[in-house]
Amino acid sequence: MKISKEILEFGYKNLTTAKAMAELYEENFKTVSKYVHATSRGHEVIQTALGMQLLPQDYAFPYYRDDAMLLSIGMKPYDLMLQLLAKKDDPFSGGRTYYSHPSLNDIDKPKIPHQSSATGMQAIPATGVALGFHYRESLTDEQRAAIDSSSSSSSSSDSIVVCSLGDASVTEGEIAEAFQMAALKQLPILYLVQDNGWDISANAAETRAQNAAEYAAGFHGIEAISIDGTDFRESYNTLNEVIEKIRTERRPFLVHATVPLLNHHTSGVRMEFYRDDLEEARSRDPYPRMRQLLLDNGFSEQDLDGYDAFAKAESEKSLDQAMKMPDPEPADLFTHDFAPTPITEEKGERSPLGAEKVVMVDCALFAIEELMKKHPECLLYGQDVGGRLGGVFREAATLAQKFGDNRVFNTPIQEAFIVGSTVGMSAAGLKPIVEVQFADYIWPGLNQLFTEVSRSNYLSNGKWPVSMILRVPIGAYGSGGPYHSSSMESVVSNIRGLKIAYPSNGADLKGLMKAAYYDPNPVVIFEHKGLYWSKVKGTKGATSVEPSEDYVLPFGKAWVLQEIWKKEEEETLSIITYGMGVHWAMNATEELGLQDRVEVVDLRTLHPLDYETVFASVKKCGKCLVVTEEPSENSFSRALQGRIQEECFKYIDAPVMVIGSENMPAIPLNSVLEETMIPSTEKVKTKIEEILNY
Repeated sequence: MKISKEILEFGYKNLTTAKAMAELYEENFKTVSKYVHATSRGHEVIQTALGMQLLPQDYAFPYYRDDAMLLSIGMKPYDLMLQLLAKKDDPFSGGRTYYSHPSLNDIDKPKIPHQSSATGMQAIPATGVALGFHYRESLTDEQRAAIDSSSSSSSSSDSIVVCSLGDASVTEGEIAEAFQMAALKQLPILYLVQDNGWDISANAAETRAQNAAEYAAGFHGIEAISIDGTDFRESYNTLNEVIEKIRTERRPFLVHATVPLLNHHTSGVRMEFYRDDLEEARSRDPYPRMRQLLLDNGFSEQDLDGYDAFAKAESEKSLDQAMKMPDPEPADLFTHDFAPTPITEEKGERSPLGAEKVVMVDCALFAIEELMKKHPECLLYGQDVGGRLGGVFREAATLAQKFGDNRVFNTPIQEAFIVGSTVGMSAAGLKPIVEVQFADYIWPGLNQLFTEVSRSNYLSNGKWPVSMILRVPIGAYGSGGPYHSSSMESVVSNIRGLKIAYPSNGADLKGLMKAAYYDPNPVVIFEHKGLYWSKVKGTKGATSVEPSEDYVLPFGKAWVLQEIWKKEEEETLSIITYGMGVHWAMNATEELGLQDRVEVVDLRTLHPLDYETVFASVKKCGKCLVVTEEPSENSFSRALQGRIQEECFKYIDAPVMVIGSENMPAIPLNSVLEETMIPSTEKVKTKIEEILNY
């Protein structure tokens, strides 16, 4: 395809602007290197050729070297410099994150959900957007309109996703998960791999068995192409053809573009420290090639010198202006940790007259069924939740049959994709409910949960909250052994930016599930397997009258389910607990006949945590026991113990105590060893007597 003079002129101006910015940063190194940054020097042509072909309905996931791409979609040097200097008016993050880590939701530009440092992690959220497009395209016009009316996000039938990657990041395991799903589902996504031959100080020969195109060829269904990323004509025409195919044929491509790295890895890692190929790299500088291309197409030296001079002057002016802008104020630290939720009060009927009692697992099942009937944007996916099985606990039984395989579907064994794809799904206007089959298998998903899901709203300065629910069956039950029994709420509760529920009964689970759905923030719900069917002795209390469809239970509201009146002549105790611990506590106090001396507080949610109710109960009772199933050392329960001790010290007559599992590396398979490992009603009874007699 012959490229017009207008396209050539735009491309050259964009390249020379990015180049001028990089050179200005070097000239002012001591000033601008307070915060780490990288530049696109050497990569400008391929980035420009891509960015100028994207449309406002497209979604882009750049990486930290993509400043030329950002310029080509309409950002100005001044915008990027506000982020370079971490200024208050940084349009991406309000001074919270690094240069070229964009978050953009402008109506006239491609959408850019929150970007982490993007060393491969962004491939899963990006593929999640494409999966969202794939689902939306399976709906009727009426269903799509309903989704668009309830969301600020939308797409058209030709929207595409672009995921930009450095070549070194393609060795990440999460890239394989993304490629697998893109190939399996035939998703409308372009993976652009910019190959400069380097990680930081390790080069391709040391770290890569093949280049990205050769690797992607192993994923049947992804078409992979290699090009010279310094040649504007080849880059623009190849991308034009590829993008058109993605828009019309709705299938994935990978473009592998070779480029030189002509600047430092980052401002903190100087190329002179380790590079032995600088002369060769400079021989492939795209700038003189682009300049010659324009000269060959009717532009004069005077034209090009004028473009260069303008870019230099604009960059200098922008840096001077940005340096004068204010830094964030201390109060700015405390905004956008969560998006506001509309669910602040308990509403609806918790125990409707004439309603039947149902087991806990069915309360969740019915809640999701009600949500899916009402909201076409609601999806459920994970391992084995599809129509053939409906979940290993039957927690999704019949849902695929009722709502279709496009809404309730199985994923591969890919915990990272299951978790991280929700970022993209949410950005595309959908509400995913996903499941990690057992808590023991959440670990591969923690990178996505921490880096992408939990931080998105905060680091995008409120532009991209991730609206998702992650269901996690948890806890020891029936000799599940070391890979199906673990508790790990302490790890997840240390990830800021998540809301976390851990209900003890079906009514709470349904009410919290509904609240989580309408909450615009990411929610993790721990569901104890031993409570699902109330098969464990002493857990009949987990079975509930099913609440009404409109019942919602807000997060951060603990339940004093065994309230007592303080008697000065008697020792009284407050038990603070959640999940299975609630049943151990209730059974223990009943067997001891201490229902009038022991108050039991069910936290229901671990974040936000209802400290007001906890502290009031402890101050009233004068003694406190925290009951957990987790091993207690270095745990959530120990942190809660310390907080109670600190806040209630003047009111308590004994140290705050904790009972949890034994501090061993895993829960053994043998039933005798399992029983020895975890708490029980008998163990809690002993602890109650110990603290009351203190």
